[in-house]
Amino acid sequence: MSEEILFRKCRLSSFQIIILGFAGVILFGAFILMLPISSADSCVTPFHEALFTATSAVCVTGLVVQDTGSYWSSFGQAIILLLIQIGGLGVVTVAASFAMLSGRKISLMQRSTLQDAISAPKVGGIVRLTRFILRGTFLIELTGALVMLPVFYRDYGRHGIWLAIFHSISAFCNAGFDILGTDNNLYPSLTAYVNDPVINATIMLLIITGGIGFLTWDDIYENKLHFHFYRMQSKLILVTTFFLIIFPALFFFFADFNTLPLDERIQTSLFQSVTPRTAGFNTVNLGAMSDASIGIMILLMLIGGSPGSTAGGMKTTTLAVLFANAVATFCQHDDAHFFGRRIDCNAVKTAATILVMYLTLFCGGAIFISTYEGFPLSLCMFETASAVGTVGLTLGITPQLHIPSQIVLISLMFLGRVGGLTLIYATVNSKKSITAKLPQEKITIG
Repeated sequence: MSEEILFRKCRLSSFQIIILGFAGVILFGAFILMLPISSADSCVTPFHEALFTATSAVCVTGLVVQDTGSYWSSFGQAIILLLIQIGGLGVVTVAASFAMLSGRKISLMQRSTLQDAISAPKVGGIVRLTRFILRGTFLIELTGALVMLPVFYRDYGRHGIWLAIFHSISAFCNAGFDILGTDNNLYPSLTAYVNDPVINATIMLLIITGGIGFLTWDDIYENKLHFHFYRMQSKLILVTTFFLIIFPALFFFFADFNTLPLDERIQTSLFQSVTPRTAGFNTVNLGAMSDASIGIMILLMLIGGSPGSTAGGMKTTTLAVLFANAVATFCQHDDAHFFGRRIDCNAVKTAATILVMYLTLFCGGAIFISTYEGFPLSLCMFETASAVGTVGLTLGITPQLHIPSQIVLISLMFLGRVGGLTLIYATVNSKKSITAKLPQEKITIG
């Protein structure tokens, strides 16, 4: 009750609470990672490096300036994993889970904040949905760890238990952090397991499971395989996700990896198609892929996952709505529609706004880094797409960036995780709608 009175006095909106929650966890994580106990060499980590790592972990991105496996101690890796889990579930969801575990009643204001945090369609049933999210998350992560455990235990002994847990959580939360690096092999990701079907299949399934969104899984849980009973959003997410996996995989199969055996070529193509949305693992050297494939990966990173998921990016629904609106325009229809349902015009406006915001952040950040660092613009575009899409894939320039460029990537990761619209809604005070309208005048488009 005291928290609710405090929030009323401060007049914090749900969006402001989400923004401040993420920022607070990032700063707390950065200060912990600065401590000597967090690094393998027991040295004090510079604040900007700790801040970059904490932001990347909470924003479930995976971009790093220090190799996670060799630079950070077991304590530091545990802190990073905790930040990943908090970032994947969402700060508000984690806070609400502690309240529920302690037996406290969730107030209406807190339910409203939860609704905005997980993109739920309504306040009703939000506590049940939160419990479903928590139970499902830990069950899926545990299953993923148990499946990968025999492989990691075979290669690393008892340390393989920690590796299985870490990579399962990192994959489900679409974070892309790995701890397989050594002093002689920095930033390896999962390249050592390019031929391992267990690791590849498990990581891909964890990424897809975390990326389609908790609301979609709730729909599947409630309606099982009765697809026609699903909400339109769930149908849209599943269909769009399917096409965004299959078509890029086919392109990668024919454009790259022609030296691999057929089964490994299929597996590798699928993995590089799944991971840009928005997990950040890789099993091959991305720099060796064709320029066309790199361009497709940039597009996939910008699209990202689905609403209410652990993934970032513009979201699959944004792409689908824009595509449907284009089709409606071509066919001279008044409204865009899916599955016999009309799309609200406000959704089209929001999708267009999100597209403009992401393209502005993506291009603006790349131009700044390219100008400041002197790197080719194409390399910088890959890094900024990875940051704003909270992916974590890199062509190798992130560890070489100076502090101003790191600040740009930190800002992009933060905006990509909390959402640009959330930041705008948190900053701009809502005003009462004005009934009077300005005179209308037509302009030519196209």
